[in-house]
Amino acid sequence: MRFTDFLKATVFLTAGEGTALGAVTVAAAGADQDVVTIVFALAWWVVAAAIGAWIGRSAQPSERIANLLASARTSHALPEVRPAAILVNRLWPLGVSALFAAGLSWLYPQVAAVATGYAILIALAWRRQEAAVTAIEGRDGARFYVVPTSPFRGIELARTPGYRHPSGNGTRPSDRLA
Repeated sequence: MRFTDFLKATVFLTAGEGTALGAVTVAAAGADQDVVTIVFALAWWVVAAAIGAWIGRSAQPSERIANLLASARTSHALPEVRPAAILVNRLWPLGVSALFAAGLSWLYPQVAAVATGYAILIALAWRRQEAAVTAIEGRDGARFYVVPTSPFRGIELARTPGYRHPSGNGTRPSDRLA
């Protein structure tokens, strides 16, 4: 699976988790007529959105993603491509945390409210990482792929040859008229 696709899927799944947990928060707090929790949740979601938008404003990859790209091993063959397996393998903590927060929210709606805010923050903070990696791929003429590994080990990338995008106007200095 291409790393850029993995990053896009991570942002979409995190935003989906936030949406689902937000709905659970409103349903659970509304069932108890808990206005304080709903007001707290809305305030936290606005703050989380502002923080996430601020963190994610840069067009540069985060330091961790830059280190991950730098440590990618070079390969001339594509790694095994199983997107669904890689997503489940890498993002299972996202599903577990969503189920855990949703389950507890029927007793404590504040849990889902806080988890929703963190999901919003993360989705907005990571929203431009895919574009940053795409720019690096275009600059370096490489493609980065997620290598299938154990779900308890860190993510590993393989760097394969790709297409380099021409810079400037696409002409060589010898082609220009003097």
